Amino acid sequence: MTRLKTALVAAATIVLATASLAAPLKLKPADPQPSGLKNGLAVSYAYPSDVKTLGNAQNALRRSKPGPALAGLDYRDTDDGDNTLTSKRAHHVVAKITGYVKFEAAGTYNIDFLTNDGLDANIGGQQVGYFNGRHSCNETRAVQVEVPQAGWYPVDILYFQRVGTACLHMRAGQGAPDWMPDAAFGH
Repeated sequence: MTRLKTALVAAATIVLATASLAAPLKLKPADPQPSGLKNGLAVSYAYPSDVKTLGNAQNALRRSKPGPALAGLDYRDTDDGDNTLTSKRAHHVVAKITGYVKFEAAGTYNIDFLTNDGLDANIGGQQVGYFNGRHSCNETRAVQVEVPQAGWYPVDILYFQRVGTACLHMRAGQGAPDWMPDAAFGH
């Protein structure tokens, strides 16, 4: 009987742990809600001699300078040699991206990103996109989030591009993720 109770407790613990991991991440809206925002997202760039990890990217930001704002997060895969985002270079680019994203309705959303290369994306205080390395333009793992109310949510992203082509897209939706329009972003 003791073994059975121990087994049941262990099974219940695993089920509860799994359920808590599957719960949507609750985003925190900006408080107060911003007004008079400019379109797009603010960005600062650093240009290290090389960058292979998010740690390298974070260290490079000590020498960052503001760049032209991003229109949003819909930067399609470039040709090798095309500048990354709004930066001055194609390769060895680090970007710190900040601002807000607007969700038009409360609810549960699925969010993912397409990125080439590294990404640490946070919205409303939660990590919603992550890849620490180099790869061609590929999806991050989709993350389910709870948006408690319509409105603006803070965006804080660390991104890097090493060599070759570059891309950065955000998708979100109540159901399958869809491209986020540029109009959804402000800074």
